[in-house]
Amino acid sequence: MTGNFIKNITPQLIKWRRSFHCEPELGFMEYVTTYKLGKELQKLGFNLNVGKQALDDESRLGLPNEADLKIQEEKAELKGVEKAWLDKMRGGFTGLVATWDTGREGDHVAFRFDIDALPINEIADGEHFPSLNHFASNEKNVMHACGHDGHMTIGLGVAAYIAAHQDSLKGRFTLLFQPAEEGGRGAKAMTEKGWLDDVDYFYAGHIGIQSLPVGTVAAAIQGFLASTKLNAYFSGVASHAGMHPELGRNALLAATTAANNLYAIPRNSDGITRINVGKIVAGSGRNIIPEKGYIEVETRGETQKINQYMLDEASRIIHASANMHNVTCRIDQVGVTEEIACDTALIPKIENWCSNSELVNEIIPIAQVSGSEDASFMMNRVQQKGGKATYMLFGTELNYPHHHPAFDFQEEVLPVALETYVNILKGGSPDCKKHG
Repeated sequence: MTGNFIKNITPQLIKWRRSFHCEPELGFMEYVTTYKLGKELQKLGFNLNVGKQALDDESRLGLPNEADLKIQEEKAELKGVEKAWLDKMRGGFTGLVATWDTGREGDHVAFRFDIDALPINEIADGEHFPSLNHFASNEKNVMHACGHDGHMTIGLGVAAYIAAHQDSLKGRFTLLFQPAEEGGRGAKAMTEKGWLDDVDYFYAGHIGIQSLPVGTVAAAIQGFLASTKLNAYFSGVASHAGMHPELGRNALLAATTAANNLYAIPRNSDGITRINVGKIVAGSGRNIIPEKGYIEVETRGETQKINQYMLDEASRIIHASANMHNVTCRIDQVGVTEEIACDTALIPKIENWCSNSELVNEIIPIAQVSGSEDASFMMNRVQQKGGKATYMLFGTELNYPHHHPAFDFQEEVLPVALETYVNILKGGSPDCKKHG
């Protein structure tokens, strides 16, 4: 029965994925994406929570500026997003939460699917699979380069299964289609809205991260780091570089001094640390003392405590660099993630539930990863309230790394991931002896 459902829906999974891929949107500006998701979920009969119903306003981090939000809202309107939908999302209230109550006593199970893209220009190469098949990004400098187009596709597949098999399921289901995962900006806003407070089991997952054969699934991960994202603004005084250099205060030098010295933060004996300066903007001309400077920085640590050490040191160095060049400085925190510890008790359950799977060939108990994930807020809230949570990987060959202009994944991973989630759903069904 499961096999037929997966087989029948696979062409639709591919159609959904390609539709999302060619219309990517950045975090908190996923207006068209949210609308597309919502219309599909509406047809399936889910209860939808959009806009301020889904997100806590004060907990959103790293919001785009008002001008960029307005531009994207106007584009969404031109692309056919209904006014009633757009009005709920205006000001960066994208993403949605879909709920389903079977009316039968059982667990509350939640799933997270991220929906945002990245500020990357997709490669225009005839051998690049999306280009070859005419679904490459239509947006300059915006691309699904991390698999989120696949993640939300899988989420729609999960929703379709719940709707089609509601009579054989019990309990409640919450599907969180989360905006602004990149940069650790969106999960906290959904978490603080209370969606995870009474969840018994929480599942999130990612296509790729490691290059693994299609059919391989990791039941848990280990290694995601706590992280903080910073924007630093340096303000100096402009002057003529030839006639009156002594009257200027060079914000460019302050920014570059900070950038260089941030990499000199000593490592920490308690665990892994990371620091990166990913962007620097300063100056306006060769004969002008630069008045403004700007850098984008991230810190990471194996635990929140270690990341806090990196954050404290980074802030100290940024302010010291500003003082050295007699300029002022402001630091804005625009993103944050926490460490993740999967509940290993779920590993044998997932192994059992997938033991007779047609598409899952191998279950890796724990995969080692790096990077960071803001699903950490959701997982940690569930665990703090007594529930269990895990974060899975779904194998695909990766010819290029995540966040690369030529990133892509094998579409065959979509039904594998969906079947994994379906097996998890069946694990709580009242009429399935194997999963009971």
